Amino acid sequence: MEIISLKADDKKQLSSSLPNTTKLSKKNKITNLESGVHNQNRVNVFVDDKFCFSLDLAQVVDYHLKIGKILTPKEINNLRHASAFGKLYSQTLEWVLTRPRSVEETRNHLKQKLAKLEIDNRQRAENRERVQIDPEFKRLTRDHRIKIAPRESFTKDDIEQVIERLLDKGYLNDHKFAEWFIENRFVNKGVSHTRLRQELCKKGIDNSLIDELLEKSSRNEATEIQKVIRKKSNKLDSKKMLAYLIRHGFSLDLSRELVSKHYSKSAQGPEFII
Repeated sequence: MEIISLKADDKKQLSSSLPNTTKLSKKNKITNLESGVHNQNRVNVFVDDKFCFSLDLAQVVDYHLKIGKILTPKEINNLRHASAFGKLYSQTLEWVLTRPRSVEETRNHLKQKLAKLEIDNRQRAENRERVQIDPEFKRLTRDHRIKIAPRESFTKDDIEQVIERLLDKGYLNDHKFAEWFIENRFVNKGVSHTRLRQELCKKGIDNSLIDELLEKSSRNEATEIQKVIRKKSNKLDSKKMLAYLIRHGFSLDLSRELVSKHYSKSAQGPEFII
């Protein structure tokens, strides 16, 4: 992912060409633009000498922000929302890049994030009310032990816009995700096609796509059963091994055949085989 820093020349270009003797009247006016301390791709926007919000450099250019520009209250609210959306997209992109993700998996991740954020903001709102009537509680907020400032929030529409942008840029792709999942899930331990199908369904992958990819997969049931047997045979006897394989979605006939073959070479024998 390309990181763009706000250089001195960029900052000068974003600044208005006011004479040195001109003092900015402070009324919703952008008084400074600074590169983010922790993220050089973000720009901290100060309004009336106070930090107001941060945006990525592309957003600053798109919204034509520069030092000296006066913003209406509506514009400030819109820019704060754009700030929250930019952070949400950046955080989601980092999460997606840790490993392949499905669209539904990403949507559920963001919904859970939103639910936790709403709970936290409700608690903070209750804290703000309590501060008005409880001096001791107010002292705790000053010591930063209790949070009262509302956190930047986002909406369900924002979630869908983030997903749409990730799809457009190729960071989300259910076909590629399903291919990766089938070839890598429990690759050393062994896994049945039934379990792969169940897990992919939970992640929102279409059944027809699952059928197509399982048919093409190099992972066959016999090889996967043998992986399980090699890993578990020192802990399970033949009966427990067969039961384990069935519980994990392998076919009864193939499991019985391979378990019998493996344990016939040991003292346990395949006496349970029907």
